[in-house]
Amino acid sequence: MTVATPRLTLERSLLKEFELIVALDEVGRGALAGPVAVGAAVMDASGARRRVPDGLRDSKLIPEGRRAAVAERARAWVPASAVGWASAAEIDERGIIRALGMAASRAIAGLVEQGVSLERTLVVLDGNHDYVSAVHPQPLTVRPVIKADRDCASVSVASVIAKVARDAHMVALHDEHPDYHWVRNKGYASPEHRQAIRERGLSPLHRASWAIADAPTLF
Repeated sequence: MTVATPRLTLERSLLKEFELIVALDEVGRGALAGPVAVGAAVMDASGARRRVPDGLRDSKLIPEGRRAAVAERARAWVPASAVGWASAAEIDERGIIRALGMAASRAIAGLVEQGVSLERTLVVLDGNHDYVSAVHPQPLTVRPVIKADRDCASVSVASVIAKVARDAHMVALHDEHPDYHWVRNKGYASPEHRQAIRERGLSPLHRASWAIADAPTLF
């Protein structure tokens, strides 16, 4: 099956009205352990005229062995990018939607630290719900777009850089908690991960507020 390459059609249209687009996408929302990460990527008018990097897709559609190289090309293609995080403890305390907003706000703050202005800037996020505005300290203009991670190249950049960063984070945690096999499942509900939870209980990095025993096996 041929996977369509994300395009810049929407971005080019929106950049007639806004000076910048900040594209957001989340990774790790459905995991049992570890943080949620939100990638942020900036797109401007000059960038929207350049060719989309080879291999860029929604991160779920890129083979794992190729993601790091695609993410490197993607970061080099956009003027600025960042990843924001919310921990498992914050997810437990505030709920997943609020935690997504916190991670997104931190990613946007990371862009501002790089000199990105939020004036005349539109935030485009994948999905149908604005989880950012209620959390970010400054007013934002936000547009949720369904399937944006698949169809919009700037959101695909945010998706792949967040995916690679979160996967690397979970692999780095494996040695601290090897029983859960995060090096392979990245905190998601694989059969071996579920079995380890049954045998060992939860680690401090699991989302203890979730009904983990009833979580579906994702792969």
